[in-house]
Amino acid sequence: METHVSYFIFVLVISLTNALYFHIGETEKKCFIEEIPDETMVVGKYKVQVYDFSVKEYHPSAPGFGMLVEVKDPDENIVLSRTYAAEGRFTFTSHTAGEHIICLHSNSSAWFASGQLRVHLDIQVGEHAVDYAQIQAKDKLSELQLRIRQLLDQVEQITKEQNYQRYREERFRQTSESTNQRVLWWSIAQTLILLVTGFWQMKHLKSFFEAKKLV
Repeated sequence: METHVSYFIFVLVISLTNALYFHIGETEKKCFIEEIPDETMVVGKYKVQVYDFSVKEYHPSAPGFGMLVEVKDPDENIVLSRTYAAEGRFTFTSHTAGEHIICLHSNSSAWFASGQLRVHLDIQVGEHAVDYAQIQAKDKLSELQLRIRQLLDQVEQITKEQNYQRYREERFRQTSESTNQRVLWWSIAQTLILLVTGFWQMKHLKSFFEAKKLV
């Protein structure tokens, strides 16, 4: 079975909700790259529709149709790999800050991409992924207690974001210093090569003139 992979890039500097839909072939894989702080919960909700060529519209998929969701962290470790139904949700928690790759593709066993799919995807990160209504009902919290809980979660998420920004700045600084150092050494190497080449040319010309008895 031939699988095509394409990538979308979403940079999440602040916890946001990304709702979108996209079209893919029946055997195509679609991947998203998202920057996520460490110890941050991510919830994705999705729904798959299949294109009906006879009526030229998208309809709910047939029973047995599923989506494989695979998530890798910045170290290429698999955080999540599971096959879900045609409509549902997936959840994972990041343990390493950085770019996480989220890939989705159908469980179709077709050798060729004969069908067209529309995938509705809603990705929620951080405190946006928490179901506070469920927490309020489970813990029997008042409106004030629930609001305090939300504020504490927001403060915690802001702290994670700040730590991640500091990590990115440190990584960028190290990359810049490394690049500057390489440029410096390359300039020194070029200067040495020019000096050695000039010395060799002068020596060669001197030997040539001496051989011709011009000097």
